[in-house]
Amino acid sequence: MLEKLAGIHARFNEIERLMVDPSILADFEQVAKLAKERSDLQPIIEQYHLYLAAQQQLNDAKEMLKDADPDIRDLAQVELDEAKERIPLIEEALKVMLLPKDPRDSKNVIIEVRAGAGGDEAGLFAADLYRMYTRYAEAHKFKYELLAEHESGIGGFSMVKFIVKGEGAYSRYKYEGGVHRVQRVPETESQGRIHTSTATVAILAELDEVDVEVNVNDVRVDVYRSQGAGGQSVNTTDSAVRLTHIPSGIVVEMQDERSQLQNKLRAWQALRNRLYEMELEKQISEQEGDRRKQVGSGDRSEKIRTYNYPQSRVTDHRINYSNYNLPVVMDGKLDEFIDQLATQEQAEKLAAV
Repeated sequence: MLEKLAGIHARFNEIERLMVDPSILADFEQVAKLAKERSDLQPIIEQYHLYLAAQQQLNDAKEMLKDADPDIRDLAQVELDEAKERIPLIEEALKVMLLPKDPRDSKNVIIEVRAGAGGDEAGLFAADLYRMYTRYAEAHKFKYELLAEHESGIGGFSMVKFIVKGEGAYSRYKYEGGVHRVQRVPETESQGRIHTSTATVAILAELDEVDVEVNVNDVRVDVYRSQGAGGQSVNTTDSAVRLTHIPSGIVVEMQDERSQLQNKLRAWQALRNRLYEMELEKQISEQEGDRRKQVGSGDRSEKIRTYNYPQSRVTDHRINYSNYNLPVVMDGKLDEFIDQLATQEQAEKLAAV
């Protein structure tokens, strides 16, 4: 851990140097990238400095214990005990900070709520979850925007999809994906019987803007004579161009223009377009895979959390924790659950390490 921290400290110092370099300051994108990296490393560096100071305190106290003056030795013992108490706490905090970060944590989040089992009551519950999540967004100063909705006819939703925007939005909502179960007496129930219904929640990080950079060393360029109908050459120069992108196997040919240069420019543009489409399709496919894993079949038995209205109880089955103030939870007060789920995730990562 100390070796890794030393490397991070060296990188932080390098960033500090680069951010006052005139040649770097002229590049706005580079400055923004460095500023973001510096901001991410700052908390680790501050904790590392605390660790070094505590270690120095420990070493100094050990030396002071050798002093002939008993008052100095008493003071040294106090310093030693304090350092021994602080160091394990700082080490634990550093271990958590050094855990691999989810690259999606800082992104905006797309939330899709669908009515599951339970008919009209499931649609009403989906609307309740939508309100709960938007109230949570408001409490945390996130912005949200409705993307799509399919109303169920009695004030509910068969599906509602919205985006929550703000730094770290995904990191807070990511634990909500799965099947949510509600137990209550529906408004349409005349006998007063408790029904169990579900809604599914899919949590998806907003897709990145696709930025395609093609390494010229990854592309084989072939030139040949343009072919007309029947395979006959239509000119006497090697004006046609074929580009083969070796990593992906994509092949682009262009012979519409009379000039080799024009064909080459068009071929490169076509190759970039193909690679862009391929990367976008990959992101969409990964996003769809995440959605399917989270929502399952929407059956009542596949639940991550139960909202029991008669008992005013909300139970998260992943951490075996219940809150007995259901109206407050439904008003968007979810931090109690989210913080515990985040702590559990950190503990599992630490155990794996």
